[in-house]
Amino acid sequence: MKKTIAILLFCLLASGVCSGQAYSDLLYRDWAGLRAYAQVNKTLSAAHPEVVFMGNSITEGWFNQHPDFFKKNNFAGRGIGGQTSSEMLVRFRQDVIDLHPKVVAILSGTNDIAMNNGYIALENTVQNIVSMCELARFNGIKVLLCSVTPAANFNWRPQVEPAKLIPKLNAMLKEYADAAEGVEYVDYFSAMADKDNAMLGEYSPEGCHPNGEGYKVMERIIVPAINKITGSNKQYFMY
Repeated sequence: MKKTIAILLFCLLASGVCSGQAYSDLLYRDWAGLRAYAQVNKTLSAAHPEVVFMGNSITEGWFNQHPDFFKKNNFAGRGIGGQTSSEMLVRFRQDVIDLHPKVVAILSGTNDIAMNNGYIALENTVQNIVSMCELARFNGIKVLLCSVTPAANFNWRPQVEPAKLIPKLNAMLKEYADAAEGVEYVDYFSAMADKDNAMLGEYSPEGCHPNGEGYKVMERIIVPAINKITGSNKQYFMY
């Protein structure tokens, strides 16, 4: 009997410790990445960024590899590696709307296709991205809706066939952009893909994330798009 009681007490104590640890972990878990840019958002100068680049690791890598493109042009990079459209939608108000830019450039969808948060249909990915576009437009922000960049495979998710899915998603995004007021489709894909819908080797070391040469191409594409949607002919610093 005493042995049974001792076992029960041990189980209860162990359960309490485990629960405490789980709660502690939850306090530091930040599913949507709201903490990532919270402090830097507060320290922005009174001059609001001209363009906010919302995205995943491809956008984050762009800032890391060529920070002057952002700093010298008063652009804000708001990319977080691994993020899906769902997470971007959650942080869109904090990391875009509250910064009051003229333009937002949205690059989203790669990690949805890679199922980073589990399966999501292309239609649902489009719905998330459209919601970001609508939030921007409602708040007077013009939208550059960027194509997903090409990839033939994901080294972290080899079962997925992005070369088949990315063109389908891009076609859906373009269809929306062509019909929506204040939204301009930006086609990175066509300039960076080979005949098999893979990213050209000179633009990526592993077929998904651009290198410096890849970002040069993207800058040459996005800058005219910024001028077009803002109705200006401004000279921007580029690679």
